Amino acid sequence: MAWALKRYLVCSETSCLKCNCIIKKNKSKNCAIFFTLFFLVLFCSDVLALPIFKQEESNLPPESENKILPFQYVLCAATSPAVKLHDETLTYLNQGQSYEIRMLDNRKMGELPEIDGKMVKSIIRVVFHDRRLQYTEHQQLEGWRWNRPGDRILDLDIPMSVGVVDPRANPTQLNTVEFLWDPSKRTSVFIQVHCISTEFTMRKHGGEKGVPFRIQIDTFKENEAGEYTEHLHSASCQFKVFKPKGADRKQKTDREKMEKRAPQEKEKYQPSYETTILTECSPWPEITYVNNSPSPSFNSSHNSLFCPFSLPPNKQNLLPTATPQEAQQWLHRNRFSPFCRLFSNFSGADLLKLTREDVIQICGPADGIRLFNALKGRVVRPRLTIYVCQESQQQTREQHQKHENGDGSSNTFFVYHAIYLDELTAVELTEKLAQLFSISPRQISQIFKQGPTGIHVLVSDEMIQNFQDEMCFVLDTMKAETNDGYHIILK
Repeated sequence: MAWALKRYLVCSETSCLKCNCIIKKNKSKNCAIFFTLFFLVLFCSDVLALPIFKQEESNLPPESENKILPFQYVLCAATSPAVKLHDETLTYLNQGQSYEIRMLDNRKMGELPEIDGKMVKSIIRVVFHDRRLQYTEHQQLEGWRWNRPGDRILDLDIPMSVGVVDPRANPTQLNTVEFLWDPSKRTSVFIQVHCISTEFTMRKHGGEKGVPFRIQIDTFKENEAGEYTEHLHSASCQFKVFKPKGADRKQKTDREKMEKRAPQEKEKYQPSYETTILTECSPWPEITYVNNSPSPSFNSSHNSLFCPFSLPPNKQNLLPTATPQEAQQWLHRNRFSPFCRLFSNFSGADLLKLTREDVIQICGPADGIRLFNALKGRVVRPRLTIYVCQESQQQTREQHQKHENGDGSSNTFFVYHAIYLDELTAVELTEKLAQLFSISPRQISQIFKQGPTGIHVLVSDEMIQNFQDEMCFVLDTMKAETNDGYHIILK
């Protein structure tokens, strides 16, 4: 630029040394070109210094300025105007309010063809932004669990979400949800954050500043084994959570502060954007979140999570002689971990002395009733009980008994198996009989009941619902004509 200016001054003299021309009224043509180039460079340098360009550059890692990412996630919430140019954006959210995250397919033509027409899996987490809190995240979340039993940090608003398939949540990971989605289709997921930033601040004198969180989304593709473990893309953004309507007030306060600043000071800050673009980051290191093990699913008829446990609880009853340590183990085994701290000094006898009203008052209606029933060892009675015996076993026993008695008399007894039905459906009966025969339910083609004159009546849901409780049947099997399965006849 200095060279161009010097050249322009030299060429402005009467004798143009570079152009070898004499200028009397007009500048030389070459000098005019250099003059134009000089101001063009000067103008472009000013444009590149505009805040909007600096803000966009600051969100991209140096090595990926020209890199097009395969996916883009957009949080539909405005960024704060009180953030300096080269700092990361900050977004304010209201506690419990549903916010949309748009899942966008940003691939170029021919990029990642292996996921065309297939689902990908995304995991959304709410984690701490501060490194100090990241080191103690487990303890922080456990403390929050004790203070808010039964609540979750992160939920999905299923009725408002679009394109979300098989949403799931693990009951032990309160800050994590996952789902499948098709990149070729419109996908928007609505999230709700139920914790607030000041819940993780040390209480000293009041008015403490809330800690920032991060929303991180990790996306995976399916491998040859059908597991979503191959990482594709990760992105995150910084945010804070306020009590309901608190985020709106904070945004208004920041905007008013910026309006009072001098124009020169305003240039040091980013403008407020209507949406928040999550920027690329490293994948979350917790690999246990990425496995394909069965996890509890959502109840799509509600906004909240339905999180049954995948492992059945230990049915062993709590004994009055149990020590406080043994009582704690019993609570853990029977899925009452959130209440272990409340009952930390209770022995087995102490817990068993609690009345139904006491437990409900301590644990709330839902968990209280469940804990009271578990303490009293109550078992839910099945809706229908039937007894069955295999005909081949019965015939063998009869022949064996006649041979021993010699006179053909029979005084033997036959062993029956109890089958307990809760759903009262033919499918449930098929599964229970398959367990009894140690075969797959698919090997049972049809179930018939022997009727009058030996006719075979197909067993339906309605027929099972009209069975009398504790009926006895002898089971006979017959080879199916069309496949390798069997027909079962109830006699």
